[in-house]
Amino acid sequence: MALPDLGAEEQRVLGVLLEKQVTVPATYPMTLSSVRTGCNQTSSRDPIADYDEATVESVLRGLKDRQLVRVVWADTGRRTLKYHQLLSEVLELGDAERALVTVLLLRGAQAPGELRTRTERLHPFGDRAEVEVVLAGLAARPEPLVRELPRQHGQHDARWVHLLGAVAAAEGVTAEAAPAVDRESVLAEGAAARDQRVRSSYDAVASTYAEHLAGELVGQQPFERWLLDRVAAHADGGPVVEVGCGPGHVTAYLADAGVDATGLDLSPGMVEEARRRFPAGDYRVGDLRQLMRPTSAPGWSAVLAWYSLIHLAASELPEALAALTRPLVPGGWLVVALHTGSEVLHHESWFDVDVDLDFVLHEPAQVVALVEAAGLTDLEWYHRGPIVARGETTQRLYVVGRKPD
Repeated sequence: MALPDLGAEEQRVLGVLLEKQVTVPATYPMTLSSVRTGCNQTSSRDPIADYDEATVESVLRGLKDRQLVRVVWADTGRRTLKYHQLLSEVLELGDAERALVTVLLLRGAQAPGELRTRTERLHPFGDRAEVEVVLAGLAARPEPLVRELPRQHGQHDARWVHLLGAVAAAEGVTAEAAPAVDRESVLAEGAAARDQRVRSSYDAVASTYAEHLAGELVGQQPFERWLLDRVAAHADGGPVVEVGCGPGHVTAYLADAGVDATGLDLSPGMVEEARRRFPAGDYRVGDLRQLMRPTSAPGWSAVLAWYSLIHLAASELPEALAALTRPLVPGGWLVVALHTGSEVLHHESWFDVDVDLDFVLHEPAQVVALVEAAGLTDLEWYHRGPIVARGETTQRLYVVGRKPD
């Protein structure tokens, strides 16, 4: 059977129907209005679209004529037309294949690592290799459904596209299209090797790092002080932990505000530096992914991941956020701070010290969605530009979420 040749609007509509059938089955099949809303989402879509209702209705009608969409009536309530996709049946897609095709339809060319992260709600892939096996199977069909694009300069990994119609950005015809970022590249040698590089790099720079940054909250970061003051007020005497505390200045700021604050860091060198500078504080070596509850209370009133997730691959963020959320008391806050962007920055020298360290810059919308997916509510997020006077070069994101009561 020849593959259907889909226009950009048809790709988006079918991608939305495929996605929502799995992620929100209670409201599937979908009304015209809900299909339009799904098409125009500003997260998990590339490019961002702004279709009007007439456009979406026309596309759905055309897909119905091509037997790629079926029209059904709502079972209860008002007799409302709803739409059900048939593409997965036409192409005979298994669950794993369907997940990859869905995300390729919605977001264009992507690397296997990105696909693994972005299909998590659709199908759980064990690792990037499993994604590559499924992609290879789709490419090996008598009518290939995907193909691998040649690796471009500066890319860590080759990208893949579907073959259900033109993907303009994938072919480079849109000059503004940026190359895909493989945020999984930091795991090329495994998580343990990456952790060791992070630990040894921070151990090496601990003293110089502290000299440069331990005083940054005083007079240089008014927004950060405002947010930390809010955390202190929210804790109201309850225990708070900062994971990835570095030289301890953020933990110490909270302690000075009357908080029962603890600092945790993967680097023994950083913990030693924190204890030296703030001897009255409580600083320990530990892994944020194995955060335990405090011994003095049933849970933490707040957990701060203050620039401590910046070395994790995108696929590791959901598990890390879950680990930070579990030991919160009901009503407790998770506060995440990180750099944002679309690249992985490699440093071989930092503060004039030799290191081997990768900084993973994540997209704000993706981080906010992951915090929400971790079960947190009442989300707030703040996105600020770099403070040039401090030598900052990256944008910063701060997300606050509350664990439901």
